[in-house]
Amino acid sequence: MQFALDEEQTAVRDMARDFAAEKIAPFALKWDEDRHFPKDVMRAAAELGMGGIYIRDDVGGSAMTRFDAALIFEALATGCPTTSAFISIHNMASWMIDSYGSDTQRQKWLPRLCTMELLASYCLTEPGSGSDAAALRTKAMLDGDHYVLNGQKQFISGAGETDIYVVMVRTGGEGAGGVSTLVVDKDTPGLSFGSNERKMGWNAQPTRAVMFENARVPVANRLGAEGIGFKIAMAGLDGGRLNIAACSLGGAQSALDKSLTYMKERKAFGKKLDEFQALQFRVADMATELEAARTFLWRAAAALDRKDADASMLCAMAKRFGTDIGFEVANEALQLHGGYGYLAEYGVEKIVRDLRVHQILEGTNEIMRLIVSRKLIEGAR
Repeated sequence: MQFALDEEQTAVRDMARDFAAEKIAPFALKWDEDRHFPKDVMRAAAELGMGGIYIRDDVGGSAMTRFDAALIFEALATGCPTTSAFISIHNMASWMIDSYGSDTQRQKWLPRLCTMELLASYCLTEPGSGSDAAALRTKAMLDGDHYVLNGQKQFISGAGETDIYVVMVRTGGEGAGGVSTLVVDKDTPGLSFGSNERKMGWNAQPTRAVMFENARVPVANRLGAEGIGFKIAMAGLDGGRLNIAACSLGGAQSALDKSLTYMKERKAFGKKLDEFQALQFRVADMATELEAARTFLWRAAAALDRKDADASMLCAMAKRFGTDIGFEVANEALQLHGGYGYLAEYGVEKIVRDLRVHQILEGTNEIMRLIVSRKLIEGAR
């Protein structure tokens, strides 16, 4: 168990937090208002090694751990949870190529993914299959040395702006065993995109449907063997769940910090807000809950790095707990600001909007409970 960061880990966290404070936080509200996707800033983050955090170094990755990634994504999210979350998704999709791709595939895509010259999206969810991901319908029919794709993916982060799509498709029969993974280039004929969805939050990254109509993708773009695509998708989600929990904690920490500053300045009934014991107790509880979630996140990340047998369960636990706590703390921070918290210029309402979706994506928190309960019941038999 690790309860303190060593010198190198502290340096990694501080590097990411300094980057967030300088390059992200001052612009986050404007990006949200304009629905701007800050590719240039993300590529600047990649220059510091954040484009391929846990990608092997022979293709330009940083070869860091999942623990390091948790520190980085929490730190980046103090500037903007939306931007941090997209960098997480890019890293997840790139990791799938690094872990399951051939050396030829790795050399083809990863050097430019690690610099974020190319940006990647993860395509699993469909209009009729979200939580029931194994029921996906996007079909890939073999035709010589190509697959012909037909179907649609829904709620795809970065879609239309990204260059590489790691797509789960049905190459075989029903269920998880009939799913394979293809890497699809943006310029593939027959690939198109829906309109940019209007969302409650996460406005600094586009979300579109990805549609395939007789799109021909080389068999050489398949990751691993046919039929292991669902396994690849789920393995990617273990790390993605840690990352999105980290993004929730970073956003919530920023909201708490804003509250503490506001309470020093705002007066009511002749006293500063931070002199009221009731409010002191509230911020104490907020900080305690964040620290508990952070400690749990570190435990789950360390378990995933070790490839512990219960790592997937711990990742699900950490995702559920971290995203619930993150949203609750951010919402409480808005309440502490009173009416000002509801105004965009204070930045708290944006954090609340951004963090709400974290309880849904990378597997809803109801599905996280299902994963945990199944593991517990299997262990009791």
